[in-house]
Amino acid sequence: MVERTVLAGARVVLPTGVVENGRVTVEGRRIAGTSVEGPAAPDAPDLTGHWIVPGFVDIHVHGGGGASFSSGDAEEALTAIRTHRAHGTTTTVASTVTGDLDDLARQAAVLAELTEQGDLAGIHFEGPFISPHRCGAHQPELLRDPDPADVRKLIDAARGAARMMTLAPELPGGLDSVRLLADAGVIAAVGHTDSTYEATMEAVDAGATVATHLYNAMPALLHRAPGPIAALLEDERVTVELINDGTHLHPAALQLAFRSAGADRVAFITDAMGAAGMNDGMYPLGPMRVEVKDGVARIADGPTAGSIAGSTLTLDTAFKRAITVDKLPVEDVVRALSANPARLLGVDDRVGSLDAGKDADLVVLDASYDLVGVMRKGEWVVRPEVR
Repeated sequence: MVERTVLAGARVVLPTGVVENGRVTVEGRRIAGTSVEGPAAPDAPDLTGHWIVPGFVDIHVHGGGGASFSSGDAEEALTAIRTHRAHGTTTTVASTVTGDLDDLARQAAVLAELTEQGDLAGIHFEGPFISPHRCGAHQPELLRDPDPADVRKLIDAARGAARMMTLAPELPGGLDSVRLLADAGVIAAVGHTDSTYEATMEAVDAGATVATHLYNAMPALLHRAPGPIAALLEDERVTVELINDGTHLHPAALQLAFRSAGADRVAFITDAMGAAGMNDGMYPLGPMRVEVKDGVARIADGPTAGSIAGSTLTLDTAFKRAITVDKLPVEDVVRALSANPARLLGVDDRVGSLDAGKDADLVVLDASYDLVGVMRKGEWVVRPEVR
């Protein structure tokens, strides 16, 4: 017999809007249906006053729980996956950090196996093909121009698991690499770039479709030199990543992105490193050491000391902040955390919304938008402790 779970009484966020006193029926690993209030099973949690939203999809995350995807260790990677899963991220793309090509290829082999097992949705290579002028938390001496042959080496090492690569298109080989990625079915993302407005538009025309953490690690928006920000915001082919942790972006910058790009072209990401879900302290990020103070991660030493080094964010925190601080409509927040990144990855036939037939990936939030439950493929990761 297929196990059946009925969740009733909550506000359910569907692609068509919010259903008050909604009902979500789960059979086995899938959503069997959604409807208005109906009888729940006797042992089902009473979710009156709660929210049910789709599981979160993070397309840019480096680690968590004290573990890093760049370690080349499968158990570390699983620790990071489980940490973010407990915070509502039911679909994860693992991001690497700039390193030697052979090291990145070895990391890709480990992450490819986890992708084949269904633990990951793929791999995002952030670097080494980025600008030394906008390297952020990447080691400058390991950066290189995006030679298409090197790009192909990493794609091949990922054994079909490569989903995205961030590069600076203004570098030699940049546009050819964007075309190669597009032809290979890998998302080309513009980021860690010193590109002009015009060069960025060339990259989009060549096939780039994502802005890696928009605003961060790229030239500021100026009235005579609008740079990549204006190009990426205005082009309807581009999805813009935003890190909504209160450190990387001023709320006005986030609002500008939503108004300019529209809610269907924003993807909230964590860009989290190993300290996500952990206390302040020292943590590795690829070959670098990162110090976390008051929840903010910065490079501890070397030529980039003091640079923000990713985040300690989890997507449940990004969700709550988007509602309570940024005052965004809950439907728009759900698009940015679930539907849009799922569509970008091409997995929206399985995840990203609470439609019947899709994986039973969902998050339960209380009236204050704090996470109280997570279900992935029909199994509780965090069981709601409510009656």
